[in-house]
Amino acid sequence: MANFYTDNKSLKFHLNHPLMEKIVSLKEGGYSQKDKFDYAPLDFEDAIDSYDKVLEAIGEICGDVIAPNAESIDEEGPEVIDGHVKYARGTEENLDALIKAGLMGITLPREYGGLNFSIVPYIMAADMVSRADAGFVNIWGLQDCAETIHEFANDDQKERYLKRVCNGETMAMDLTEPDAGSDLQAVELKAAYSEEKGTWLLNGVKRFITNGDGDISLVLARSEEGTHDGRGLSMFIYDKKDGGVTVRRIEHKLGIIGSPTCELVFKDAPAELVGDRRMGLIKYVMALMNGARLGIAAQSVGISEAAYQEALIYAKEREQFGKPIIHFPAVYEMIAVMKAKLDASRSLLYETSRFVDIYKAYYHLSNERSLEKEERQEMKKYQRLADIYTPLVKGMSSEYCNQNAYDAIQVHGGSGFMKDYPVERIYRDARITSIYEGTTQLQVVAAIRGVTTGSYLAQIREYEKQTLKPELEQYRRVLIGLTEEYAEAVDRVVAVKDNEYIDFQARRLVEMAANIIMGYLLLIDANRDMQFIKSARVYNKIARQVVHGHGEFIRGSQLSDTGLFKFEAEE
Repeated sequence: MANFYTDNKSLKFHLNHPLMEKIVSLKEGGYSQKDKFDYAPLDFEDAIDSYDKVLEAIGEICGDVIAPNAESIDEEGPEVIDGHVKYARGTEENLDALIKAGLMGITLPREYGGLNFSIVPYIMAADMVSRADAGFVNIWGLQDCAETIHEFANDDQKERYLKRVCNGETMAMDLTEPDAGSDLQAVELKAAYSEEKGTWLLNGVKRFITNGDGDISLVLARSEEGTHDGRGLSMFIYDKKDGGVTVRRIEHKLGIIGSPTCELVFKDAPAELVGDRRMGLIKYVMALMNGARLGIAAQSVGISEAAYQEALIYAKEREQFGKPIIHFPAVYEMIAVMKAKLDASRSLLYETSRFVDIYKAYYHLSNERSLEKEERQEMKKYQRLADIYTPLVKGMSSEYCNQNAYDAIQVHGGSGFMKDYPVERIYRDARITSIYEGTTQLQVVAAIRGVTTGSYLAQIREYEKQTLKPELEQYRRVLIGLTEEYAEAVDRVVAVKDNEYIDFQARRLVEMAANIIMGYLLLIDANRDMQFIKSARVYNKIARQVVHGHGEFIRGSQLSDTGLFKFEAEE
């Protein structure tokens, strides 16, 4: 059967990135646990060998269990019985296989039963699981919520909850409400401390909660009476075993059907405060959402991989006019563009994951000892890069995921519109990626700071300095020209000194930066391994088209154009 790790050379390539030695050394604290835990690595090579073996095990489960179950789960779906969720049979089989293989709590410390892996191999696991079944990754991948407990909860809470996650219990993050979607400052679920019961009690309704009936939930609630903004919100841990929450319904969705999206009713549900009051949205949700957005980027890349693989197989097998359709220019161009977008989004995904890895490693190290000056500077550098790259990768990879799923159906023609082929499900599953955990438009709002502060341009200049093989120089020259066009466009928009005009041009500017960055990342990848040269060449042309097109639009724009595009409601 297929192994989704060994059949994808890109994954092992990114696992062996030069920065991984630094990342693993930081994560392992200089390999100091080798005498305490028999499965702790002795050195970098031992750690990478562990990563490799675990990823191969996950790849096997994805190919042998999760992918074969995807269609039946999509058809059966979860259901509500007596106020709680019952997963589809295939979902339960998937979870059982991963739990038995010890693949929960991958990034959590060994003292809680975790593997203490860095973020990169965890994101690779999410990439593979998403390729197998994008809906299921929303259940398995929510173990990432445990990172928030690890970072901000007290020692007693860590001891009690992190061990349970490592033993296979599922998680959820209960943030949104009927009147509080993207605007989480409007959350009204009430948290009140009961002196009589000695605990916080939660009352209200949450909506659109992924895996809402998970065993352990992080809940955003209003703890400060009389407040109406983010400063009155705190974060709580809710334990399903304590009761007080019922599932009113599971949403009937277009895609990711195996993942239960729930409306929850809280009635005096006991909960524990995480960290400090009033910091729920300002601090803890921001950390939670950044992790979730990286996870959705991984999900998007996995779906892109699935779409590309299905399109490629079909194009090679389907014959028309006496030859396989992959030999027709209209089809082979589509396949090549799909592969270039897939490789570009995956390169951006793992570049971002490495930045997050280094920043998080220094953060945890700072809780153990004072950082040296150079370490503090590195932590700030990688935190800044993680902050500007996370919305970029979530926005771009989810858009490319949707485009690749669309093109996969187009390659299949009429057959792709039928449930006989997986692309129909892949197409439906893809659509949510550019919506949840912040729409693409909201990712642009977050990413535009990287444009206006010059942070993207500074990082592009760093890529520009990389030593490349002579045969790649022509592509670097194209990107240098595109960078100048991008810098001119930024200057032109910022010079207007109007925030609405910046917002109006924001997506174009962000996409210009993203295309140049991904163009460079693919060139750097090709410099290490020529398997990426075709995608680097194709993406060079894609980037040229996007940057030139957006640049021309901006050069031909003026402040009054914002009014031109406004929708005037009829009176």
